[in-house]
Amino acid sequence: MTAMATDDGVRTDRGALAVALAEARAGRAEGGIPIGAALVVDGEVLAVGRNRRVQDASPILHGETDCLANAGRLPASVYARATMVTTLSPCDMCTGAILLYGIPRVVIGENRTFLGGEELLRSRGVEVVVLDDPACVELMRDFVAAEPALWNEDIGED
Repeated sequence: MTAMATDDGVRTDRGALAVALAEARAGRAEGGIPIGAALVVDGEVLAVGRNRRVQDASPILHGETDCLANAGRLPASVYARATMVTTLSPCDMCTGAILLYGIPRVVIGENRTFLGGEELLRSRGVEVVVLDDPACVELMRDFVAAEPALWNEDIGED
């Protein structure tokens, strides 16, 4: 699924986060885990994604990996100009995908609920921006309170 920017809204980190947050909310409305992502290149949203573990019974469709899959095959030169925008700090799997494709910048909605591989990203030269967005925090806190077993499953805990 690809979304095109229709105004300058995604040219800012907060504008791009709004796109990812809409994906997170859509995922929650489908009964899934509310984590969304957007791949932004040159001010344009190339793809969006959301955690689809529940909807597709998939162990690997987190927001970022779904977004990358939706972007399809891209040349390295495109990834090298990309920003991965995600509503929640990326887990080790999503951190690895960001590193594998050489995405140089990650914008994170919040990292209070879950602190992923931010230090690894930074240690590998990736610019990491944490917005500490109240809407992202509230969405995840409400979800974790309502669905603790599903949340623990998503992050690989019992």
